[in-house]
Amino acid sequence: MNQTIQIALLGAGTVGGGVYKLLEKRRSELPQRVGADIQISAVLVRNVSRPRPGIDPVVLTDDWQSIVRNPDIKIVVELMGGIEPARTYIREALQAGKNVVTANKDLIAEHGAELFDLAEANHCDLQFEAAVAGAIPIIRPLKQCLAGNELTEIMGIVNGTTNYILTRMTQDGMEFDEALAKATELGYAEADPTADIEGYDAGRKVAIMASVGFHSRVRFSDVVCEGITSITATDIRFAREMGCTIKLLGVARNTPDGIEARVHPMLIPQSHPLATVNDAFNAVFVHGDALDDAMFYGRGAGEFPTASAVVGDIIDTCRNLLMGCTARIGCTCFKELPVKPAAEIDSKFFVRMKVDHRLGVLAGVTSVFGNTGVSIAQMVQHQTTDGCAELVVITDAVREKHFDDALTILCSMSMVREICSVIRVY
Repeated sequence: MNQTIQIALLGAGTVGGGVYKLLEKRRSELPQRVGADIQISAVLVRNVSRPRPGIDPVVLTDDWQSIVRNPDIKIVVELMGGIEPARTYIREALQAGKNVVTANKDLIAEHGAELFDLAEANHCDLQFEAAVAGAIPIIRPLKQCLAGNELTEIMGIVNGTTNYILTRMTQDGMEFDEALAKATELGYAEADPTADIEGYDAGRKVAIMASVGFHSRVRFSDVVCEGITSITATDIRFAREMGCTIKLLGVARNTPDGIEARVHPMLIPQSHPLATVNDAFNAVFVHGDALDDAMFYGRGAGEFPTASAVVGDIIDTCRNLLMGCTARIGCTCFKELPVKPAAEIDSKFFVRMKVDHRLGVLAGVTSVFGNTGVSIAQMVQHQTTDGCAELVVITDAVREKHFDDALTILCSMSMVREICSVIRVY
């Protein structure tokens, strides 16, 4: 109870400031919760003269070497984001025997194997709960609570920005650009929202969850990513008519033929638990052979939700330090499973197209699907005012390469005026 564990924060932005404030808020109870006091000895920033509300200026420093060479600092908490200099700092911290807590999804998704090897070699903890889904506990459950399961599916809504945009489009009838502007106004979207709206942010999280859950390394480059920029209010209206809603889903499946890892918009039945996850909330749905189905739900980003996950990792690392068991749970990727290319994945598809409104068109469209091995599950036709019909087709599960063959032929047919939307169906 009389011990003190010194830590250093790298970064004092939204999350770094939240971690500092949360640790200060819990200071009086930390000896009882942890078994030791936690002291923030240094906060690495670029500009020490810039005011940092809520942070004692005495601990601010721009000298990384003063942190990594200080033997009293036992835990380095990296909250800078990006690949460099975060990767260099974490490598040097682990080589110096310091435990690391990070919220850096980019780094874990791209260089996780390298960093875990270093952590193991130096008998250090490398914890990263906050790298996926903010406040929602998912990494620790996958590594520990569900360790007795063979997991076959991990899927979910893991990007709050895109979920907010799709919620506004669904509930308020907004088009994409209007909903993005609203998300930017409220601070949900960055000035450059590309990583969110193109699915890259969610893709990195899928790579991490698949690696942990399936015990085999999945890199961000293995994840098929498709964003929401082409989704329209018309697509959402048709989805509603079919009893579905559209969500940007990250999906990882462990199949006998290899791992599937992808991010894209999907029609999901309104009866599915994920269909009711709205606004900036996140949720992760897990299926295992012993647990069956489980869902983890909560806030996926923000100052204190993310700080909650970071502080949880700090406390866990402190407990390991006190008991002399750091590096107790390291990298769990002991398998080498193949990752299936997109063309070999089976999917269901929603296709919305404009076709000539005349005799024989439906027969022509259905024959193209049939000749390329694509089975039609549902078809809806609406007549429009410009002499064409709007046709919506939902397919049964089909190998994506066969569906692409059908789409190529349809695009070349004069009776098909436009392929308006192609969206996968859960």
